[in-house]
Amino acid sequence: MPSFDIACKVDLQTLDNAVNTVKKEVSNRFDFRGSPVEVTLDKKAFVIHLEVESEMKMKQLIDVLISRSMKQGIDPSAFNFDKDAFPSGKVIKKEVPVQNGLDQADAKKIVKHIKDAGLKVQAQIMDDVVRVTGKKIDDLQAVIQSLKSSDIKLPLTFINMK
Repeated sequence: MPSFDIACKVDLQTLDNAVNTVKKEVSNRFDFRGSPVEVTLDKKAFVIHLEVESEMKMKQLIDVLISRSMKQGIDPSAFNFDKDAFPSGKVIKKEVPVQNGLDQADAKKIVKHIKDAGLKVQAQIMDDVVRVTGKKIDDLQAVIQSLKSSDIKLPLTFINMK
């Protein structure tokens, strides 16, 4: 039976490339010249640490991060900007977690969406992946199109199409 997996993963190398291009652009930009700007990636925890001197520069740095990551092929919804920036001495720091893996609640939303679509497929939650199986590949492709056009705010990737 044909099947595929739905995951929510960001490639670590692509994320690292995006952070490096952000660092390069910030070092070349006139409005950041002479101000302390630090962008680091914690590869184990999938967290980007941002450090600037003002709130306005924090917004600009976030815009640069989103635009450069989009050019690298990372969905902007992979970043969680909900956490507020906090002052630390003369600088403002912000931690931006990167979505890596589906949690149980999001997996249940995806399964519910697939079942509501009314297609002849089965969806199973397997750890941080949702496996979808069906008799026809056309049904699986319809599920992919349905999820892409849905209002689920996750950077879904479709892997292991067999």
